[in-house]
Amino acid sequence: MKKITAVILAMVMTVVLLCACTEKNSQIKDKNKGPQLNVISTIFPSYDFARQVGGDHIDVSMLLKPGTESHDYDPTPQDIIKVQNCDLFIYVGGESDEWVKDILSSDEQKPKKVIALMDCVDTVEEETVEGMEAEEEQEDEVEYDEHVWTSPKNAVTIAKKIAEALKELEPSYSADFEKNTVAYCAKLSSLDDQFRKVVENGKRKTLIFGDRFPFRYFTDEYELSYYAAFPGCSSETEPSASTISFLINKVKTEKIPVVFSIEFSNGKIADTICESSDAKKLTFHSCHNVTQDEFDSGITYIELMQKNVKNLKEALS
Repeated sequence: MKKITAVILAMVMTVVLLCACTEKNSQIKDKNKGPQLNVISTIFPSYDFARQVGGDHIDVSMLLKPGTESHDYDPTPQDIIKVQNCDLFIYVGGESDEWVKDILSSDEQKPKKVIALMDCVDTVEEETVEGMEAEEEQEDEVEYDEHVWTSPKNAVTIAKKIAEALKELEPSYSADFEKNTVAYCAKLSSLDDQFRKVVENGKRKTLIFGDRFPFRYFTDEYELSYYAAFPGCSSETEPSASTISFLINKVKTEKIPVVFSIEFSNGKIADTICESSDAKKLTFHSCHNVTQDEFDSGITYIELMQKNVKNLKEALS
């Protein structure tokens, strides 16, 4: 019995020593790494912009769960606590983020710094183009398009704003933040050049979306025209017969080769248009969110937009 007890005691002591060593090594590693800023983003684009700019000096997380539709998001109590306790909170700033106002106006703890994407760039009003299914709006109410990140030029501006906030929060890392920002903005500028080249060499300047249209800033940047079933933030999913008929006729008369749908869409509207024409259905990614597999693989905004470059080339051919 004494031998057994001694063996057990020895095993316990070994485990304790191993844990102590592991904890010590972890502490040394963390000490060498330095403090990390806690950054929270509501959606994928700003989550990715932050990790590209912040690098190893930030711990960034996204409130929107991968694979879910961004317009259906409602914060949980845990989400609100995360926001209140973070160093930098990045949100869109439109009507879909009305809940943020309660946090920022309350007497409870607040994030140290806050960035609203819509405050970083010049915004434009939502518009209803010919054939589009418009929603009923309150009189005199102006709604601004929230999807500012769909323009790579805007992405550059937003990335720089994030860098400024991180530098203020942790000046000792300013050189690293600046280096990361310069490198990332160069990649965004290259992406912008790719889109411009496709548009310049395209045979047409019109896009058709059998879906919502969250690309106003994109089409404005590259001087493209578009027709779509609904505005970008529309809650509608079933267009009228007249809208479908208009889009089908537009595809046929202008011989449009591609009809787009967006990520997480069931694609039914685009399918209907394609079935009544010779058009091909493709996806144009708004980057609102990504699938769980894409998130786990570390996919980036630039990678998603490069897929858009390829599909845009086919649409304008």
